[in-house]
Amino acid sequence: MAAAALDTAAAADTEAAVEPPHAPGQLTLPAPTGRHRVGTVDLHLRDSSRMDPWVPGQQRELMVSLWYPATHTSQYPAALLPNSQQVLPGGVTLPTTAGHTGAPVARKDGKLPVLLYSPGGRGNRATGTALVQDLASRGYLVVTIDHTHDTGDVVFPGGRHEVSMLPPGTKSRDLIDVRAADTHFVINQLAEIARGHNPDVEHKLLPNGLTQAVSTKHIGMFGASLGGGSVAAAMHADSRIDAGVNLDGQLFGRSEHQRLDRPYMLFSSEHHNRNTDPSWARLWENLHGERLDLKLRGSGHNSFVDNQVLFPQAPGAFGITPEVMQQALGTIDPNRSIEVQRTYVAAFFDKHLRHQHSNLLDGPSRHYPEVDFIR
Repeated sequence: MAAAALDTAAAADTEAAVEPPHAPGQLTLPAPTGRHRVGTVDLHLRDSSRMDPWVPGQQRELMVSLWYPATHTSQYPAALLPNSQQVLPGGVTLPTTAGHTGAPVARKDGKLPVLLYSPGGRGNRATGTALVQDLASRGYLVVTIDHTHDTGDVVFPGGRHEVSMLPPGTKSRDLIDVRAADTHFVINQLAEIARGHNPDVEHKLLPNGLTQAVSTKHIGMFGASLGGGSVAAAMHADSRIDAGVNLDGQLFGRSEHQRLDRPYMLFSSEHHNRNTDPSWARLWENLHGERLDLKLRGSGHNSFVDNQVLFPQAPGAFGITPEVMQQALGTIDPNRSIEVQRTYVAAFFDKHLRHQHSNLLDGPSRHYPEVDFIR
């Protein structure tokens, strides 16, 4: 599913992304707000140097999606979310994204800064699409990662499905260590693309301009829930990650105890921050780069994924009651929640990957009273 349930002339590149048309009964995501149209491509990657830690005798394989600013999109199909289940109960269908498959990459401004996205436990790489495609429309190359056998059903080329296959007794810290290794591998594959190689297992045709646009000199990472909790571990595993954002994710394992000298932002739901989560408190004391601890008032844990806007559109299709929905999402207006997250996450990465300072990160803002700075 799109989001994990509980847990004629070509358009110029300066045209804003628009919300794709949708049919009755189809869910929608908020349109991106950046000045670029959005392109996307899925890649199948295989790590020949590493065996899958969850399935014996199988090399580690990943599916990733690249989202990026596009020069034009009119001749390229709108992308569906990469999910095996496109139709939900009641005939409700998943959103069409703002991305266009294979569209040429816009690189007028030179190399694109890279952002990596890790989803929550049993979620998949599509769960943060509202935020992901917005960042792409702002000029980032965003790579979303499916951590095979840890996340939900992953569909590989040819229709092969790989489902969650975690051995009994698997600990969250083990998942995070594997996710960190996955992230390191994905960055290496981006470096291969930058060198003119095609790492896709099936040698899929890469979008025009991608090789020239990829750079591994400016990389950030963000994630939600377990994906957010994986960011610090990935930063320790790969020094090429310059800045990280944790969206309401508890930490497990070594990373909360290790010194981290690069910028890091915690962004939490209403009742979760370093005063209520010991793992956040321990991490905070080990953060020696710029550090921020923000709270989104009125939000719930599921506010930091697409559930925030999808659940209210068709709660019956997701099998949730109003009480469960409020517990998951809080009381904040769904579209406002997404708007605030987009604004603050973009401001953080703009500052640390593009050197564009924003007063927004200096303290509370009258324009965003929903955001508290935890001191």
